[in-house]
Amino acid sequence: MQMTAEQLTQFLQQLFPQVADDFVVHISAKDRLSVEMTVKDKHMRPGGTVSGPSMFALADVAFYLAILQKIGPEGLTVTTSATINFMRKPGLEPLMAIPQIHKLGQRLVVGNVLIHAASDQLFKKPVASASLTYSIPPKQETP
Repeated sequence: MQMTAEQLTQFLQQLFPQVADDFVVHISAKDRLSVEMTVKDKHMRPGGTVSGPSMFALADVAFYLAILQKIGPEGLTVTTSATINFMRKPGLEPLMAIPQIHKLGQRLVVGNVLIHAASDQLFKKPVASASLTYSIPPKQETP
């Protein structure tokens, strides 16, 4: 089941209303998902930049939604491993996350997310890179 941007947004609002308003889901004509985070005061840290935990949340949500786009609305899909590398200090502007799934198995999903300033139209200077592994719950057999 391929989920649309609208379906993913609605799913996020239903399951995670506490953070859903921070993210905008985009899907290109080629079914390429990206997630934009509008930077607000709560995302800032001293020094005039976006906090690491905010960028991690963006990477985590983007990869989660990329998985759901492929497998459908499976709320119990969870992060099992995540590593993030911060490469540049982002300005106080929206950030764009571009997830890429490398392996989509029956139980595990492995991939990465590059985070860029939304103004970086060519996506040449990522501000962070995250590697993630997720676990998909086993399918429940119906009697």
